[in-house]
Amino acid sequence: MSDYVLFQMWDPFRQSLIAGHLFYVEQARRRLLSQFEDIESEADKAAEEWLQRSSGRFDPDRHDAGDLYEAANDAGIEFYTLLSDMRDQTRLSVVAGMFHEWDKQLRDWLVREIQHWHRGDAAALKVWSADFVQIAELLESIGWEVRSTDYFKTLDACRLVVNVYKHGKGKSLEDLKQKYPEYFDDPFHGAAFSSVEYRDHTHLKASDEQFQAFSDAIVAFWQAVPENIFDSKIDDVPDWFGKAILKDRTGHKQASKQ
Repeated sequence: MSDYVLFQMWDPFRQSLIAGHLFYVEQARRRLLSQFEDIESEADKAAEEWLQRSSGRFDPDRHDAGDLYEAANDAGIEFYTLLSDMRDQTRLSVVAGMFHEWDKQLRDWLVREIQHWHRGDAAALKVWSADFVQIAELLESIGWEVRSTDYFKTLDACRLVVNVYKHGKGKSLEDLKQKYPEYFDDPFHGAAFSSVEYRDHTHLKASDEQFQAFSDAIVAFWQAVPENIFDSKIDDVPDWFGKAILKDRTGHKQASKQ
C-alpha cells in the first residue's frame, strides 16, 4: 500500500530559512542594537554638555555650584532613561519583525505543501487565518509533537511578547503575566507592589539574552521540521482544517458537474 509524502522539508530550503533568519538577527544587532552599547558614556557626555551650556548663566553671587552640578547629573539621568527606553523599544521591534517573518514562512510552507495534494482555496485561507494555537494543533495532527518542546514554548512566549508590544492591554497581556512573568521589568526590585499582578504592558521588556533565546528557538524549530511527513502518520486533523478541506472538495465536485 502506498504511503504518500504530504509534507516535505527539502534540506536546502530548510538551510535557506535558517540562513535568512540568522542574517536578520546579525544585521539587526550590527545596524540597530549596537548603537545602544555605550549609553552610559553617552549619558555622561550629555551631562557634561548640559553643564557647558548652562555654565554661562552661572552667577557665583546668586547661584550654588552644587545645584548646577546636580542639575547636570539630572540631565544625564534623563538622557540615559530616554535612550534606555529607546533601546528596549528597538529590541522589541526587532523581535516582532523576527517572529512575524517566522510565522509567515511557516504558514507559507504549510500551504505550498498542501497544494501539492489538495485543490481549493478554503484550506489555504484557513491556514493563513488560523491562530497560533490552531497551527500548533495542525502540526501535532500530522505527527509532529511540537508543543512539548522547549523551542516551541519559547516561541509561544515570543508570540505573547510581540502581541503585548503591539496591542498593550488584552488577553495576551494576561496570558504573558501568567505563563511567562520574566518578560516584565520589576520597577520595585522585589519590594512592595513588586508582584507581577501590578505590572502592565508598560513594563514589558526583552533582554538581550531573551532576544537570543527567541532567535535560537526559531533555528531549533526549522531544524526540527520532519524531512518527510507521510500520509500514514496523520491522525485526525483539527475540525477547522477538516471542514476547510471538505469545503474545497465539495466546491470542486459541484464545479465538475456544471
